[in-house]
Amino acid sequence: MNWDLVDHAKRLMTNFGAAWVMWLLLALSVVSVAIMLERGWFYYSLRDDLAALARSLGDYLRRGEVAEARRLLENSPSAEAAVVVAGLVESERGAQAAEEAMAGAAALQRMKLEKRLVYLGTLGNNAPFVGLLGTVIGIVQAFDELGKAAKMQTAQTASTIAPQTVMTSIAEALVATAIGLLVAIPAVAAYNAFQRLTKSTLANTEVLSRILLAHLKAVTVPEQAG
Repeated sequence: MNWDLVDHAKRLMTNFGAAWVMWLLLALSVVSVAIMLERGWFYYSLRDDLAALARSLGDYLRRGEVAEARRLLENSPSAEAAVVVAGLVESERGAQAAEEAMAGAAALQRMKLEKRLVYLGTLGNNAPFVGLLGTVIGIVQAFDELGKAAKMQTAQTASTIAPQTVMTSIAEALVATAIGLLVAIPAVAAYNAFQRLTKSTLANTEVLSRILLAHLKAVTVPEQAG
């Protein structure tokens, strides 16, 4: 029973070959490149001078020009500004309400920033294993062909042909592993780069949020003292 199972598995691998693994990796790499380009453009579209934005926001808030501060942030394409706008909308209800609103907006922006990154991480982790599967299938085919040749040829001829056949087949099989690595390396690099951008964006969001919260808490304290 066990032998039949092994024989059926070997027959399945030798009949289909490793070509489908190559095509699968090619399709995955095309999707990966498309995601990298889309994410790259998305992050590029969020660029803004955050240092100048923080200074202008602080100046408006110190002068009590909340409407101007909100207009400034709404005109910014950055994710950081979108989070602080949510806090400004709730600023009349106090610092705690603004803080909760910004926490929710930050979670929403995180989802947008990390969109499709799971695919890149998964592909980077698993593409080498897919390539290794193709290599294993190729090696099984090589030894299967070697076994057939040994049965058909004389012992002397088989011993001459065998090393050449095995080396050529294994060299071809290793191409699948190489392709798997070529697909995985850019995906991992892009995933790490986008994750760093996400962390940087969220850190900048925290900076702008603290500027607004500091203003709201400074306004609340005199009112409570009065």
